[in-house]
Amino acid sequence: MRTPHVVVVMGVAGTGKTTIGPLLAARLGVPYAEGDDFHPAANIAKMSAGTPLDDADRWPWLDAIGGWAHDRAGLGGVVSCSALKRSYRDRLRAAAPGVVFVHLAGDRPLIEDRMSHRQGHFMPTALLDSQFATLQPLEADEAGVAVDVSGAPEEIAERAVAALREFDPASS
Repeated sequence: MRTPHVVVVMGVAGTGKTTIGPLLAARLGVPYAEGDDFHPAANIAKMSAGTPLDDADRWPWLDAIGGWAHDRAGLGGVVSCSALKRSYRDRLRAAAPGVVFVHLAGDRPLIEDRMSHRQGHFMPTALLDSQFATLQPLEADEAGVAVDVSGAPEEIAERAVAALREFDPASS
């Protein structure tokens, strides 16, 4: 399956965006961009200290991701970005109107368990509550699909490809 869409792999911390994103990109035959790489150093320092970002912190980050997605319009790509609020997704769509979201969704105990086993990531488990509190799932009028994060990464990526195929059969 190849897609001209830019796919934003979204969800709370610990859902596997950084793992699933590259697998999905490989299956779609498009490049992958790690959303965390778009964060300014001040954001990473703030999160590393256990302090949630506020919207003012997120706007430049979202604008940078939106710029990447805009540049990939018509070419395709996959980028990871939590995109927890509708307003964040609206901002991404304003920069790149054709983006499609893949919401990696799972229950809190599973995600907390995965986060507790991560090595070398700046996002502490302590911020998981704020992530779930902020999360606004995709609405019916938003281009995207929800994918369950239980199972192995390869299974999750395959579910994402299948969900995208159902969402837009013309892209397969």
